[in-house]
Amino acid sequence: MALDTLPPIGMGTYRLTGDTARDAVRSALSLGYRHIDTARMYDNESEVGDGITSSGIPRRDIFLTTKIWHDRLHYSDLMNSLKDSLQRLKTDHVDLTLIHWPSPGDEVPMEEYLDALRDAQREGLTRFVGVSNFTNAQLDNARVILGDTPILTNQVEVHPFLANRKVVSHVQELGIKVTGYMPLAVGRVMDDETLQGIAHQHNATPAQIAIAWVASRGIVPIPSSTRPEHQKSNLEALDIELSIDDIDAIDKLDRNERIANPDIAPDWD
Repeated sequence: MALDTLPPIGMGTYRLTGDTARDAVRSALSLGYRHIDTARMYDNESEVGDGITSSGIPRRDIFLTTKIWHDRLHYSDLMNSLKDSLQRLKTDHVDLTLIHWPSPGDEVPMEEYLDALRDAQREGLTRFVGVSNFTNAQLDNARVILGDTPILTNQVEVHPFLANRKVVSHVQELGIKVTGYMPLAVGRVMDDETLQGIAHQHNATPAQIAIAWVASRGIVPIPSSTRPEHQKSNLEALDIELSIDDIDAIDKLDRNERIANPDIAPDWD
C-alpha cells in the first residue's frame, strides 16, 4: 500500500555523497524511516537510489522526494530533469517532486514550470507536487495556477533560531503541510543552553528537543545524519512530549537566523 501523505519525519540527504549517502539511506530505512528527501542539486540521487534498492524495504513503502533546481525550470528542462532523476534513483516515479527554489527574478514564469510539474504528475512521474522556499505571495500565486492540483507541501527552513512563523501559519491555514529542513540548524542547537536544560529534564539531547519542538508545531522535520545512533535518536524525538513551559522557552530562541539564504533566494516574509 503506497503511502498517501508525508510521514511525520524524514531523512534529509543534503551534503551526503558517495558511500556515506548510500549507507545513511540504508541505515535510516532499517531503523524505520519511510521518508527520504533528496534533490538534483545534492548530486547524490544515484547513491540514494542505491541505498533504497539495497535496503530490502519495498519501494511502495518508501515516500521518496526529489527537487527540480532553478536552472531546469523551463517546461522541457523540468520534464527531462525529473526523468533523469528517476533514472538515477532507479525508480519509475517519485512520491513528491518539489520546485527547489522559485525562479530567481521570475526569469521563468511560474505558469511554465508549474504547468510542467502538473503534467509530470499526470504522466505518473510523480505522485504529488509541491514547492520549496516559496514566500506566502508565491504560494498563493502557485495555488491559483495549479487550480485543482493540490500542493502537498512548502518545504522551508525551520529550527529554534528561525521559527518562520509567518510562513508556517499561512501554509498551515491553507491546509498544506510544512516540511522543515535544517531542524538542527546545522548542529547549532547542540550548543544552546536553553535546549541543553530542557534536554536534561527529558533525559534527551538538544537535537531531540529541537526536532520535538518542530514536530509539535505540526511540521514534518527532515534532519540529516550519517550515524545510525543519531538517526535512531532523531526518530525517537517524536515520542518526546514537551510541556507548555518548554515550548514557550524554545519559542523565545527565535532570532530570525536564516542559514540557507543564497543569492537566488526570494524576498523572505
